[in-house]
Amino acid sequence: MSDGETAFTGLPGGVAVSRLCVYDWPAADGVRGGTPHLHLACSEAYVVTGGRGAVQTLTTSGYRVTPLVPGTVAWFTPGTIHRLVNEDELRITVLMQNSGLPEAGDAVLTLPPEYLTDPETYAAVTAVPADAPEAERERIARARRDLALEGYRGLRAATGPEPLAAFHRAAAALVRPRIAEWRERWRRGARAAATATGDQLDRLARGDATHLADAVVQAEQPFEQGRFGMCGRLDVYRQGQ
Repeated sequence: MSDGETAFTGLPGGVAVSRLCVYDWPAADGVRGGTPHLHLACSEAYVVTGGRGAVQTLTTSGYRVTPLVPGTVAWFTPGTIHRLVNEDELRITVLMQNSGLPEAGDAVLTLPPEYLTDPETYAAVTAVPADAPEAERERIARARRDLALEGYRGLRAATGPEPLAAFHRAAAALVRPRIAEWRERWRRGARAAATATGDQLDRLARGDATHLADAVVQAEQPFEQGRFGMCGRLDVYRQGQ
């Protein structure tokens, strides 16, 4: 492309996708589902492809439950604490902003405050070693889910805005060392996609259609299936990573 621009060939808008089978593990409150958490710099969307369930959300506007059935598209912006609930084999295609950054670090679980003090303390109770036996990975994923639910219940029961604000501050402090890395991912993805569109519009306004000769077609299969994610078992694609 002219003027030093490089064609963007990622998914539309610099998003990424994964396929999600939501955990059916029962929690202490009798609800089956995933780990409550928030994202700090990314919006996320759910396209429900099968089963039935809900997403519980907690923001400064309060607590809300959104039913999820096939055909539902639900999305939320950064700062939304969300917990997926599996009522009947809930399956979702997840659309993630910034080339899949929500699965690459932009997430903080709602752990009790004593686990949010520094990145090392947080990682000690949230990291799932990729090389561990599956049974051990499941044990760790369930344990961190239950620990996050402990903190989540405290936030839901809190009166006044300060407990949620304190969680926001702790989450921001935890991710601060990674912001430069995130910025580069955004630069190569969402910003590059928007810049490419601007260049194409400029060309078309000049009557220049030469960029259409650069068209490409791409497809891929997941490179990892059944990863223990925050909300369920994930099929993960390399696109955007």
